[in-house]
Amino acid sequence: MKVRALLDFGRLVCLILGAAMLSVLPNFAQSSDSSSGFPPLDQWKSAVLAGDAAAMKAFYSSNPPVDVEANGAASTADADVTFWIGLKARGMKIGIVRLKEKPGGESVIFKAEVQTGLANGEVVNIMDAQGWKKQGDQWRIVGVERTDAPHLKQPSDMKKNIYPDDADAHAEIKDAEEKAAAQHKRVLLVFGANWCYDCHVLDLAFQRPDFAAVIADYEVVHIDIGADGKKNPDLVKQFDIPLDKGVPALAVAESDGKLVVSQKNGEFEDARALTPEALLAFLNKWKP
Repeated sequence: MKVRALLDFGRLVCLILGAAMLSVLPNFAQSSDSSSGFPPLDQWKSAVLAGDAAAMKAFYSSNPPVDVEANGAASTADADVTFWIGLKARGMKIGIVRLKEKPGGESVIFKAEVQTGLANGEVVNIMDAQGWKKQGDQWRIVGVERTDAPHLKQPSDMKKNIYPDDADAHAEIKDAEEKAAAQHKRVLLVFGANWCYDCHVLDLAFQRPDFAAVIADYEVVHIDIGADGKKNPDLVKQFDIPLDKGVPALAVAESDGKLVVSQKNGEFEDARALTPEALLAFLNKWKP
């Protein structure tokens, strides 16, 4: 998830802030007609269910233009509307992963289970993150990050404390280096923060059974960049992490602390849209 931020009413919402198939998604308690807790989102959903493209389009900001990303690629409001209308939704269950209020704005991450009206009647699962802002009397969407049928398991919430506030990253790295030296491993440094949705996706991926063998070749250390992205700046510099490309960001080091490789282009910042194969390829490439 980008620190420069697709969804923070410009580019910073993730600081205040996809299970590819139905069988790996939780059953949502919310029915198609129940409230999400944020009325503008409920109204947007009603427009989707009604197949009303004009009503949907009115929810997307035009000044400034809404920032849309679909499956890791830049997109447009028209394309986003076309996607949802094209599902011919007969029902939609929304599971809220995170709803965060800010003065004048709101950010929401949700899972949508859509019963389509397509010929085969398939159910489609979608991860969506939307940034909303009050423009006059109207709530409008200013940022979208949508992932269709994500390949990796997506978190149902963001409550796991992956990056504890009181963690001493320097001490944890030293401990990891000692263990790596004794066991002929390398150290895997995962830079991120608890507010980062994609950091939670990556954490779930690392717990997959098919990842166990390659993860065993590393001592894993999570490095917190903090709520403002400025925590542990010396480690960010030491391990050559370009935070402007987003988090999670990974670096691999030898047991003596020598940097082996660090990601330079935000390769995992959109972890929700990655495949298991892409993650495994990186881990296998840089294991000892």
